[in-house]
Amino acid sequence: MATGIERTPKAPRNGRTRRGVMARGALAAALTPLLTAFRTPRSAADDGASFDRVHRGRRIRGTRDADGHWHVTLDGRPLHLMRRADGTWLSMVDHYCSYPAPLDAARAAVDALAPGEQLRGGGHGVRA
Repeated sequence: MATGIERTPKAPRNGRTRRGVMARGALAAALTPLLTAFRTPRSAADDGASFDRVHRGRRIRGTRDADGHWHVTLDGRPLHLMRRADGTWLSMVDHYCSYPAPLDAARAAVDALAPGEQLRGGGHGVRA
């Protein structure tokens, strides 16, 4: 039975409505994966200007120049690394997987090489 008086909901005192809070939460949930994809992964090797490690009997050395480019060698031979758009790294030896830092990519290259196999000295870092 209609009385002719319509009730209007009272606005919350803090200015927030349940619908508004839910919409902001949904927006944040939708944007989180997108923002995470553009985050640059970091590791200990990214923080310094160089590294010198031995992995499985092979010497991995890396230095970062003033422009931020990494120069990595594997047993004294250049290992070509590429930075992907998502901030990860891959090498020409193991170019099917990407890694969070140049040192991680170099270790994976060592793992992919057969014992005694060397890098070609042409600067590209591909297998011999």
